[in-house]
Amino acid sequence: MSRKHAVGAVLLWSTVASAFKLSLRYMSPLQLLLYASLTSLIVFGFLYSREFSLRKENLRSAYLGLINPLLYYTVLFSAYDRLPAQEAQALNYTWPLMLVLLSIPLLGKRPGARTVLGLFIGFLGALVVATKGNITGLNFSDPVGVALGLGSAVIWASYWILNLRDDRPLIEKMFWNFLFGFAYVSVVLALSGRPAVPPAEGLVGAAYVGLFEMGITFLLWYRAVEGDMAFASNLAYLVPFLSLFFISLVVGEGIAPATVLGLAMIVGGIIIGKR
Repeated sequence: MSRKHAVGAVLLWSTVASAFKLSLRYMSPLQLLLYASLTSLIVFGFLYSREFSLRKENLRSAYLGLINPLLYYTVLFSAYDRLPAQEAQALNYTWPLMLVLLSIPLLGKRPGARTVLGLFIGFLGALVVATKGNITGLNFSDPVGVALGLGSAVIWASYWILNLRDDRPLIEKMFWNFLFGFAYVSVVLALSGRPAVPPAEGLVGAAYVGLFEMGITFLLWYRAVEGDMAFASNLAYLVPFLSLFFISLVVGEGIAPATVLGLAMIVGGIIIGKR
């Protein structure tokens, strides 16, 4: 059963890059975040309702919710808003590389030669994607978009490290994170002056993102990792490549050879440097 959970999670996560891009045709990144996080809050609220409790540990979510969903998804959706979906998802997928870098000062990890090689190959792959293969020219079509894509990877890696010290049950943690996060997003959107309700197509897309990027898929993945971590971890490498298939099929983007090459280098760098 755990392998079915892993396959389900991988397939669902492979579709969300397309959902981001399609939804952003009808709404701003903050609007997408508002309705997607509300959907996730409802899902986790329903699951958590039987075990609901107030305890001081849940105050951790006051800052975790600021990082995710508010900061992480604002940056990520803004990257997708500016870049082709294939580029944004490839740059975001550098987060395991960022995790290795951040673990050096934050966790005191010492990288070996293999890890350094993996980092070099992975970040070279990110450069291939960002420059569309023109590495020597260093010509970025949208430098801000590239910075946002890589920035989202840094934020997610930071959030992952912070979660190492949070031993609350998954559903409890996610409910409180999204409760605080939804409150933050609501305030930011109200202050931005763009709280209008988007078209139905946008709302459907946001609900999909809330269910299958932020919500249910995490539960499937949690069950998969509990049952067979090795199988789930290896299967996860398929996500960015399956995402390219859905981006081409659903969004209609022509997949550039440089994207495929760069993404292969990113994934290869992650595998080489994995400890």
